[in-house]
Amino acid sequence: MSTSSNVINTPRAGFLANPAVRRFVQHRLALFGIGCVTLLVLLCAVGPYLLPYDQLYIDLRARFAPPLTGHHYLGTDPLGRDVAARLLIAGRVSLLVAFSAMFISIFIGASIGITAGYYGGRIGAALMRVVDAFLCFPSIFLLLTLAAFIQPSPAMITVLIASTSWMEIARIVSAEVRSLKERDFVVAARMFGLSGRWIMTRELLPNVMGPIIVAATLTVARAILAEAYISFLGYGIQPPAPSWGNMLNGAQQYLATAPWLAIIPGVAITLAVTSFNFIGDGLRDALDIRSHG
Repeated sequence: MSTSSNVINTPRAGFLANPAVRRFVQHRLALFGIGCVTLLVLLCAVGPYLLPYDQLYIDLRARFAPPLTGHHYLGTDPLGRDVAARLLIAGRVSLLVAFSAMFISIFIGASIGITAGYYGGRIGAALMRVVDAFLCFPSIFLLLTLAAFIQPSPAMITVLIASTSWMEIARIVSAEVRSLKERDFVVAARMFGLSGRWIMTRELLPNVMGPIIVAATLTVARAILAEAYISFLGYGIQPPAPSWGNMLNGAQQYLATAPWLAIIPGVAITLAVTSFNFIGDGLRDALDIRSHG
């Protein structure tokens, strides 16, 4: 009996006892997504140090080498640069831009959403009209328009993507806060004389973290696609710095003679975006109490 009790009280057992964790663990596609994202991050972080060539090394004698040629595991590009090295360095850039854009957009969207939802009235209406005004413009066209007027760099691309990604988060958070602000714990906080800022940050924000976390994973997926799209069109990360988008841009004229130049970054983008979407779906299912009665 004592052995059984000790097993039940282990931290791992307590962690898995959480209903949301159990539901997430049962979501196989979400676990697949976590595995793929972890593998991608590790490969991009460590992989370039394990390869014999860096992303800028040019070997004109090895131009258009197909995958698995010598030490060029994924082949080479038109200048003889190692595709594997460029792919992993590009992954660093694309993932860094996507995660940074996600954090910025979550901060902006959550701040506006929680303020609009808590105060309501004219303040809430004015803030949500600003959100609606941004949503009136197709985000990709707004993104390309802004990109055309700036000097492309990873930092500026991050800011541009974040500036077109926060509106849906604001709407989600505002709706959640409006449904929570009349609950007993918020009414009690007001009765104790706590400030609106305290109530928003200490009482309401923790209770809307579920939707925010789900939105964050989906925002990363959209940010990866947005970066790839604008880099593919020539407005994003500029060569010789690689990104998955500009690798696709450089490969389009060689589709017939060297298809791996487009297939490899295309597979990386697809895998990353699909994995983050799977994680988002799993988190949504795990954190949605209403769907589990």
